[in-house]
Amino acid sequence: MDQIANLGDERQAAFCAYCAGPTETRDHVPSRVLLDEPYPPNLPVVFACEACNRSFSADEEYLACLVECVIAGATSPGSLARPKVRRILADKPALTARIEAARFGSGAATRFEAEAERIRHVVLKLARGHALYELNSPQTEAPTRVQIQPLQDMDLDARERFERPPSLSLWPEAGSRGMQRLATSRAHGWITVQPERYRYLAYVDHAVTVRIVLSEYLAAEVAWADIWQTPRPTRRPTSR
Repeated sequence: MDQIANLGDERQAAFCAYCAGPTETRDHVPSRVLLDEPYPPNLPVVFACEACNRSFSADEEYLACLVECVIAGATSPGSLARPKVRRILADKPALTARIEAARFGSGAATRFEAEAERIRHVVLKLARGHALYELNSPQTEAPTRVQIQPLQDMDLDARERFERPPSLSLWPEAGSRGMQRLATSRAHGWITVQPERYRYLAYVDHAVTVRIVLSEYLAAEVAWADIWQTPRPTRRPTSR
């Protein structure tokens, strides 16, 4: 990825990207478990409190493994393409058993009963991270729209709308990475973190909106509407 310094208001990013708490750690967005080695240089990073950072690890691991198992239609490590997922499932038989228990059908009819709340938890984390990193727009409140589904389940019109960056009536904050991209290319579009593994699109158009695609399989869109009415987050009180 291109390394672009954020020239927007630094106060917008001076707290945890997910809860507005303290800046105790730095967190990759996306998490490296969703990517393959060697990792791309200049991965997006945001501040996060320790509690938030810890809270995502197990669900991110679950999502990475689930997506790979769904694509393969199997849970046995030898059937999977991603070496990282093969290692995780080989080292964590309980996770393998949990995903296997959610599988039903066989062959082309194989399906998995996904744990929706765990997937949503990760998708919201990713969307909040991209909104802050790309648009310098912290979004710690509940979103107004969350849509998650496989790309292959979209009809042609829906897929075209999802893939096409919209025409913008509003621009991101001055100095933000998103604004700098617009200023240099007069366009906005998908940012590929790693080909075939992870891409995202973040923009402002009456709502802060983030679209995400994992492994060219799972698609998500998260939006926070009424952006002019959303109060700026404040730091969470910390004990002394």
